Amino acid sequence: MVVAQDKVVLIHYTLTNDTGKVLDSSSGGEPLAYIHGQGNLVSGLEKALEGKQAGDKLNVDIAPADGYGVRDPALVQRVPMRAFGNAKNVKPGMQFQAQSSEGKQQVVTVTGIQGDMVTVDANHPLAGENLHFDVEIADIREASQEELEHGHVHGPGGHHHHD
Repeated sequence: MVVAQDKVVLIHYTLTNDTGKVLDSSSGGEPLAYIHGQGNLVSGLEKALEGKQAGDKLNVDIAPADGYGVRDPALVQRVPMRAFGNAKNVKPGMQFQAQSSEGKQQVVTVTGIQGDMVTVDANHPLAGENLHFDVEIADIREASQEELEHGHVHGPGGHHHHD
C-alpha cells in the first residue's frame, strides 16, 4: 500500500530549523497518525509523502510557502493591555485566543510590552521558517468511514472519543 488520498499514515519524524535545532519530534513516542490529503500536515510534507510506502525514509526540506506560510507584517499589531481582560502578568511568549476583525478565532503570541500597549503576532510561530523533516513511514492503512467523516484518526496514534 502507498501513501495516497484518504489513507491513514503513521510517521515518525523529527522537525528541525535551518540551524539544526529540533523543533518537534515523535522520537521515543508513538508515531504521528494522520489522514493523507485532509490538510492535517503542512502541504510540502504531504506532497513529499505521496506515493511512498511503509518503511520508506526521507529527508524533506520545505520552504515557508509550503510550510506555515511567509510572515505577514499585517498580523502584528499593538493593542491596549485592557484588551486582555482579567489576564494577570501578561508577558512576551504568552499565547491567547483572539478574534480577528472578520470574526475568525486565531491564536496570538505576545511579542512585546511597552507601557500599557502590548504587541501581539497572529502569524504561526514557524511562519517564514524553512522546515527540515526527517521522516520514516511506519505504517499505512485504510481509513474507516467514521475517521473520514470526522477528518481525523481514531485509536492508537490518533484521537480518542470518550462516551
